[in-house]
Amino acid sequence: MRQTTYPKGSLDKRKWLIVDVKDCILGRVASKIAHVINGKSNVLYTPYANNGFGVIVLNAKYIKVTGDKLAKPFYWHTGFAGGLKQRTIKERLMSKDPTHVVYKAVERMIPRGPLGRAKMKNLRVFADDQHCYQSLKPEVWNLDEENTKNKREIL
Repeated sequence: MRQTTYPKGSLDKRKWLIVDVKDCILGRVASKIAHVINGKSNVLYTPYANNGFGVIVLNAKYIKVTGDKLAKPFYWHTGFAGGLKQRTIKERLMSKDPTHVVYKAVERMIPRGPLGRAKMKNLRVFADDQHCYQSLKPEVWNLDEENTKNKREIL
């Protein structure tokens, strides 16, 4: 009988990918990024280890959403009395931190807990096409080649 072998610990040399999400669909991009950060695209996938790749996301403020999601309000509570807040995705994309939309979309697809928080440290999101991680030597990840629906014109 053959047993499954699991690698011990995390990978010594983490591979970094860089993806340009300009005019891409938010949900499709977030699910692809979460799949890679979780390590499920890796041959040595281990459920209890942080052995996924790192992802650098560029042009987050130019991401697209389908349907009426631009006008849909998202709520959160500050913890104080009368502290219910709301903001739409359109307001968030036009704000000073448009990277929050992509970050939260990916974060909600990662398992909760200490391991999920450690995996989210492998995600870097930038509003424009400038980043400061050239020293990591990221490889270009082209989402257009995987599926034509990832990037399309939305009316």
